[in-house]
Amino acid sequence: MTRHNEHGQPIGVPVPAWATRPAPGRERIEGRYVRLEPVSTHHVPALYSALCAETDDSLWTYRHDQRPADEAGLTGMVEGWAAREPDVTFTIIPADTGSPAGVATLCRLDPAHGSAEVGAVLYARSLQRTRAATEAIHLLASYLFDELGYRRFEWKLDALNAPSARAAVRLGFSYEGRFRNALVYQGRNRDTDWFAMTDGDWPGVRAAHRRWLDPANFDDAGRQRSSLSALTQG
Repeated sequence: MTRHNEHGQPIGVPVPAWATRPAPGRERIEGRYVRLEPVSTHHVPALYSALCAETDDSLWTYRHDQRPADEAGLTGMVEGWAAREPDVTFTIIPADTGSPAGVATLCRLDPAHGSAEVGAVLYARSLQRTRAATEAIHLLASYLFDELGYRRFEWKLDALNAPSARAAVRLGFSYEGRFRNALVYQGRNRDTDWFAMTDGDWPGVRAAHRRWLDPANFDDAGRQRSSLSALTQG
């Protein structure tokens, strides 16, 4: 039922005892298949090997920054990511290899309203479509919702980046709209599509993630028995 104030105007539902939430910290987050560490220059050699070969140009198409030509260039980027506040960039390290294979950033942080975005996600091909890749986002969502008490977790992307849009939906984010002419990057226009999940969505999404990530969901050859899309959208 819609609530109204004393003027007869419709208003939002109360958020009892709301207070500014803590900002995400630069801390290690551990899962079954992956761990997340605050990005550091000691990750550079492995990240460069995983993400920066000439054949990896397509991984950088939808990023603001272009593929660095050498380790020194990536070192400069990593130093910038590590120093940028209040954003927190994590290195993604699959447990089966122990070698950094991607990065993701908690950004657009708004502790006063309990909102954060995961952005600048960059996965090596070896990390894409793996349990570690899924668990990385699950760990960030759990950190925000379960530990810090956030209300909203956003995922934004170039409207032309269809693989990222499919990933967002698969992970349980809902499409919210398109912001036209939102950005100019690498000399090109970007229309930005917004996806998000809320604290109300999270219990169902969390259960779907856990069910998909359960080792019992995979046969001896590593094939999934139930797809994450079926679990999050079911």
